[in-house]
Amino acid sequence: MSLVLQPSLALWLFAPWFLILAVLYCVYPRQPRDAARRLFDAVALAVALVSFVLTLHWAHSYADRRYGEMWPQVLATSVGYGVFLAVMLLAIYVRRAWLRRRNP
Repeated sequence: MSLVLQPSLALWLFAPWFLILAVLYCVYPRQPRDAARRLFDAVALAVALVSFVLTLHWAHSYADRRYGEMWPQVLATSVGYGVFLAVMLLAIYVRRAWLRRRNP
């Protein structure tokens, strides 16, 4: 596999799972679903995806290759997935607080 494609491999492998998580994030809670909420959700998903990609590239270049050629992929995938979930969890809590404050 070419060295250019290796850091992005995890993105392609995780794309279906990220799509499932993104749909669940956008669907729940069902109300309110106005333009501000859709914009917030789109920005949160974009930040999570960009954070994931940046973490993938950082972790792939940071990994010590003495442990094998697969280690950079394992480290990048693990750390990137953790960052994606952390950003989404933060977005869930911020959105919940924002919606509660907006609709008492």
